[in-house]
Amino acid sequence: MSKAVSQAVDALRQLIFSGSLSPGSDHLEGELAEQLKISRTPVREALLVLEGQGLVTLRPRKGARIRPVSTTDMAEIYDVLTELESLAAADAAHAKLSRARLWPLFDAIERMDKALARKDRESWALADDDFHSALVALGNNSRITMIAQMMSDQVRRARMVTLHMRPLPTRSNDDHRAVADAILAGDAETARTLHHAHRRAAKKMLITLLETHHLKCV
Repeated sequence: MSKAVSQAVDALRQLIFSGSLSPGSDHLEGELAEQLKISRTPVREALLVLEGQGLVTLRPRKGARIRPVSTTDMAEIYDVLTELESLAAADAAHAKLSRARLWPLFDAIERMDKALARKDRESWALADDDFHSALVALGNNSRITMIAQMMSDQVRRARMVTLHMRPLPTRSNDDHRAVADAILAGDAETARTLHHAHRRAAKKMLITLLETHHLKCV
């Protein structure tokens, strides 16, 4: 992927996650290129990447449609992520990794704690994303990494809608720390069980908020 295409992907993802490109809306390549102030070629290639990530649907002569995500979609996505990430946690524990190798997990937790201390939910969400990405990477399974990355994009869209509706996620930080400690101890079953419970609880909260407030995922 060229630098121009990579930059276009990042810019379009940000517009989707911020809601500037709303769910169900249609956008022509030329319109998006003008908005990003770049040529149409990298935009065209970036849209192909985003289609593969499940964020847009490309339609001949109609451009890209920003895909909405229903509560049913989110429930299914969470179910898949729960199993994949829990397996990654167990695999990481089996690998008997040193604390230095697990630094990305503990660093993300530290940043999550600092973000909550100043009630900065956006920074907390970024650190939370980093924790989950690092967890999957430490499981060292390329197929889990590929699938989880695509699914995580959809979760991120829904979570940004509900980020300021939920209580401060102190319990989430505690859950992450417990999982990281279990991985460091080489306790695969505990790591798997704790992460599975964490993801199930997160799913229940997210779906409840989406249904209660009749929200669309952006």
